[in-house]
Amino acid sequence: MASLISPFMLDLQGYALTAEEHELLDHPFVGGVILFSRNYVSREQLIDLCRAIKNRKKPLLIAVDQEGGRVQRFRAGFTVLPSMAQIGNYYEQSPELACQLAETCAWVMATELRTAGIDLSFAPVLDLQKNCCPAIGDRAFHVQPEVVTELAKAFIVGMHQAGMAATGKHFPGHGSVVLDSHIAMPVDEREFPDIEKDDLSVFVALVRAGIDALMTAHIVFKQVDDKPTCFSAHWLQQVLRKQYCFDGVIFSDDLNMQGAGIATFTDRVEMALVAGCDMVLLCNNRAGVIEVLDQLPYQRYLLRQSKCAKLCGKNVLSDLNRNPFWEQKQLLLRKYFNSSVAT
Repeated sequence: MASLISPFMLDLQGYALTAEEHELLDHPFVGGVILFSRNYVSREQLIDLCRAIKNRKKPLLIAVDQEGGRVQRFRAGFTVLPSMAQIGNYYEQSPELACQLAETCAWVMATELRTAGIDLSFAPVLDLQKNCCPAIGDRAFHVQPEVVTELAKAFIVGMHQAGMAATGKHFPGHGSVVLDSHIAMPVDEREFPDIEKDDLSVFVALVRAGIDALMTAHIVFKQVDDKPTCFSAHWLQQVLRKQYCFDGVIFSDDLNMQGAGIATFTDRVEMALVAGCDMVLLCNNRAGVIEVLDQLPYQRYLLRQSKCAKLCGKNVLSDLNRNPFWEQKQLLLRKYFNSSVAT
């Protein structure tokens, strides 16, 4: 019988596992951990923490948001990465250079994380940079879907070369709403054909290119479905799975966000899983995590390990200084972004 990987990802409180967290990670429903800045003080400490997380009798994924720019959880001892918009700006000068920078940035990001024991960075952002959504802003490459698609493909090449799977976000596009789903429920009033030829076109192109995973947006597309995307079987099963034939992993965004609705946390998790999410995140709410683990009938939602196996990080050289490409890629980032390893 194949091993099982569980579909629930939670967060940790500090630099090392507490006794409670050891117990939580051993719960049959828990299949992953997402780390934040509060979990990091040094590369050595991070390596020890990842080792403690992985030292269990079942597989656990370790993830982080290490996009670059203002969303980079680990800084000291890591390369300070540019925002994706900075890479997009170079596209106007030279598409070839911008793609090279995207690939290089992704390789450095993923290599640094893999050598520390992290499986995934939730990247790249596939949203459009329309300058109307403060939650996205310079996290996005560009306003034009074709440019975002080209740069994202290059970024994914860099991640894959470094042994990391790619997770595009936030399906089907967060760049066209004003409200921040961390604090409110955004509503997009466009009809499906308008969404499909604009924001959604990037996701469709990356699905056809074989992207490993996608993360949903907490947005109601009112003319398509009355539910937020992560709770919408129409978006996840009819559109993403059937219409566009996506066979990768679907992550929910953090179900603690206000854009996830007002139901109980147990209801939110179950609704997301029923709608079609393969792995759900609940962060920064330990009481909510415990509620879910105590109340949800988790046995029916366990996944075959093969469903998420490709998200586990591939082996890389543990010593960055022994990697033959490390210095040349650092030089390129320093030249165009003044990026260096933070102290």
